[in-house]
Amino acid sequence: MVLRGRITVPGDKSISHRALLIASISQGTSVIQGLSSAQDCVRTMECCAELGVEIEKQDSWTAVVDGKGLSSLQEPWDVLDCGNSATTMRLLSGILAGQDFFSIVTGDNSLRNRPMKRIVTPLQLMGAEIRGRQQGSLAPLAVQGGGLEGITYKLPVASGQVKSAILLAGLFAEGTTAVIEPIPSRDHTEQMLAAFGADIERDHGQVKVKGKTALYGQSVDIPGDISSAAFFMAPAAVLPGSDLVIENVGLNPTRTGIIDVLQAMGALIQLENVKSSGGELRGDIQVKGRSLTGTCIDGDLIPRMIDEIPIAAVIATQAVGKTEIRDAGELRVKESDRIKVLVEELGKLGAQIQELPDGLEIVGPTPLKGGIVQAHGDHRIAMSLEIASLFSSEPVRVQGTHCIDVSFPEFSSILHRITS
Repeated sequence: MVLRGRITVPGDKSISHRALLIASISQGTSVIQGLSSAQDCVRTMECCAELGVEIEKQDSWTAVVDGKGLSSLQEPWDVLDCGNSATTMRLLSGILAGQDFFSIVTGDNSLRNRPMKRIVTPLQLMGAEIRGRQQGSLAPLAVQGGGLEGITYKLPVASGQVKSAILLAGLFAEGTTAVIEPIPSRDHTEQMLAAFGADIERDHGQVKVKGKTALYGQSVDIPGDISSAAFFMAPAAVLPGSDLVIENVGLNPTRTGIIDVLQAMGALIQLENVKSSGGELRGDIQVKGRSLTGTCIDGDLIPRMIDEIPIAAVIATQAVGKTEIRDAGELRVKESDRIKVLVEELGKLGAQIQELPDGLEIVGPTPLKGGIVQAHGDHRIAMSLEIASLFSSEPVRVQGTHCIDVSFPEFSSILHRITS
């Protein structure tokens, strides 16, 4: 089994969310190209429309957004449904906290069980009135916004979503809002706010935004999603004979942990045509397959590849020696408890994998066997298990793969095209 060819992947999901939200609160028109086709991003678009923002889809990947500015969003007629998208709920809550009206955000069963206290607490400190289940820990969240004051807030856990929620709320606050990070997390929000004209400063683990500064519509060209690319990059790296090029992929340093880990395992990866657009690096990734060795994934690497750890775990089953994943307790509060689920489902296929309190221990290489495994409603688990089937000489059936559409509807067709 090898992976060969040249492919592109859909636009970066994280950047797509932010482009739609920030364009909606900017003055004038924004043209967004390369939008992700993920259901999560469709939810963000629908929520913006419910707030009175006019968004015209010119094609599947291009949208024209007629921004309302900071103070002209409309009170929604109904509950805002974020579906499965925690990014939508957390970032949108930051914007709603700055609006002088009442709104409610909810989501599907999975999202209503994901932690929201991490955004509720700082938004309340800024002056928003927010109520939710279990003392604001869980959605639905009811938000009465307006009257915000800037704060300085130290994040207990590195989180690009929580940081973004606070910074977006800071746009509507009196004075300056500062967020202090223990470890750098993805910085797409800061990059995009700067491009749209926000008064924002970044220095030594702290991000500051000055409130009441108008934003202005921009043209945004979104690169391919490295989290999507990882599901092809990783197996290509460990399958000898593979030669795969993934074009125009986002290479933001806060997101390239998966490249660093694969290279530490001995992968042959080359970056080509690297350039910057709108503050975001992008380029082509060429991967050639060879035998890999185990490594340790921990510390500062974790927030730079938190979404790619499931596929890294799969690849570790095929690497020589032991791979340890530490400091990844955040995996337990994703769409599923990804630590527990990876142990359970990869174990069914014969992987030598053990659960740690904050991660995993995996020993390889292990020829995987066939079987029936479950996606647990988690799109990244589903795709990781589909990739695991490449390493089995027997059929592997992944049940519940419909959830893949949440982030990557094109996954199966691309995988089929490059696999031989």
